[in-house]
Amino acid sequence: MRRWKILAAVALMGLGFAGAASAKTEKAIVAGGCFWCVESDFEPVPGVLDVVSGYTGGQMENPTYENHDGHYEAVEITFDSAKISYDNLMAKFLRSVDVTDSGGQFCDRGSAYRTAVFPLNAAQESAAKAAIAEAEAVLGTKVVTPVLPAGKFWIAEAYHQDYYKGINLVLTRAGPKKQSNAYKFYRKACGRDARVRELWGDQAFPK
Repeated sequence: MRRWKILAAVALMGLGFAGAASAKTEKAIVAGGCFWCVESDFEPVPGVLDVVSGYTGGQMENPTYENHDGHYEAVEITFDSAKISYDNLMAKFLRSVDVTDSGGQFCDRGSAYRTAVFPLNAAQESAAKAAIAEAEAVLGTKVVTPVLPAGKFWIAEAYHQDYYKGINLVLTRAGPKKQSNAYKFYRKACGRDARVRELWGDQAFPK
């Protein structure tokens, strides 16, 4: 076989493999309060390929951190559904937040910090509603996290992406700290993990 035919065959095989891989890739959009925290919770999860912070749920075009009126702080999770299911992601998400708080999350108050799930298709909508019903059964109380129609997801400013890993020096109430340490200080001071453990016990995520 001539070289160009061999290269063409290899290219076609590669496209076939890429197509098979991309067929397993899905996205999920959730709002869980501070998007830095949701991003840091889900990026290490096996099967999760990427987590991006952003804004969704509002009518404003081109929202920014300074002005995202009507939008939720949210994340877009790209995952390999052959390694982790949407159902599993929803179970983890609900157990990573206070699903009984309709006014925000932890020390972050206001509509932008409320929890919500934004399914991208009918199957995701059904799975999200089932996960919420299951969470209500486990907790024995009303889950206020709504399932809302998905709109455009606006990617947040670059400095918000992977904020929890940052190395820049930032000023905090406890003085100057490296960004990653400032994030840890904020998260602990905000009481996020303590409240999630109080609510969910051994089922709290992340462990």
